[in-house]
Amino acid sequence: VMDRCRLGDDCFVYPNCTIREDSELGDRVILQPGVSIGGDGYGFVLHEGRHEKIPQLGRVVLQDDVEVGANSTIDRARFSETRVGRGTKIDNLVMLAHNVVTGEDCLLVSQVGVSGSTRLGDRVTLAGQVGTVGHVNVTDDVTVLGKGGITKDIGEAGIYAGMPLKPARLWRRAMARLYAGLK
Repeated sequence: VMDRCRLGDDCFVYPNCTIREDSELGDRVILQPGVSIGGDGYGFVLHEGRHEKIPQLGRVVLQDDVEVGANSTIDRARFSETRVGRGTKIDNLVMLAHNVVTGEDCLLVSQVGVSGSTRLGDRVTLAGQVGTVGHVNVTDDVTVLGKGGITKDIGEAGIYAGMPLKPARLWRRAMARLYAGLK
């Protein structure tokens, strides 16, 4: 636990976790083994043919009742906050990039990757290996089925699947037609 961190009441931080400076954990937060909170976001600028590091000056805030699974990483924001909403549960091997904001009671399942500056509404479920591009917004009450790819904003609640992402009912019909007659 580094400088200027704040841990709320009844937190559990298991072995081999890193909580970088200025991070804040609410009450009843659980960090499973190997979690990294507040590492630098992926910030570089091309200057005179070289990639120069941009300082990541923000922080991470995990609100009350958040659980983060083993070996997951949540990067600090560039200037402001990466924020995980109350009651959100994050599985093992999940990556939240800089400036990500999740709503409350989200479920992020194994190997999900959420790119920088993405905003997830309340009660969003991202099943295993779902990925996002950066700077997208996902409204409340959205479920994305496993291996789905979010490449643009999702403004309507529902269940989505595939790459490119479609409403799950449409995606299932398309897959059935694609493989119809194959033995």
